[in-house]
Amino acid sequence: MKIRGKAWKFGNDINTDEIIPARFLNTTDPKELGSHCMAGIDEEFVKRIKKGDIIVAGKNFGCGSSREHAPVAIKGAGISCVIAESFARIFFRNAINIGLPIIELPSASKEIEEGDLLEIDLDRGVLKNVTRKKEYQISKFPGFMQEIINAGGLLEWVMKR
Repeated sequence: MKIRGKAWKFGNDINTDEIIPARFLNTTDPKELGSHCMAGIDEEFVKRIKKGDIIVAGKNFGCGSSREHAPVAIKGAGISCVIAESFARIFFRNAINIGLPIIELPSASKEIEEGDLLEIDLDRGVLKNVTRKKEYQISKFPGFMQEIINAGGLLEWVMKR
């Protein structure tokens, strides 16, 4: 799977309430949740992004409550991937379960700038910062996790089997 998009930067400890504030949790519709993605930090975020763009963040992305709405909102907004120094465990699991690729890259928040054009080849385990002409080796997902992501999520993967 290949991904290409513009980087949008956030800091450390971005919690699920910032990703999708509780006042928007009256639906499970991905597009509706996506229309409020990152509203706890930046109400205008979804107006500036394009389908396929990528969130880049610091440590502990997705901390806080275990709500699965957070990765659903990110995917529903059209974000194709989240790259962070580290992820909260439950967010990591929820993201994979809905087919949202997430990548841990310790140098990400230090070396990638907002607006950089990124290309990711999940099959080869390569992230290219096209803007800065820099390439990173990233961990490939285990086979079953890659299948879940490629299927669009755990439910879709199970239904195909």
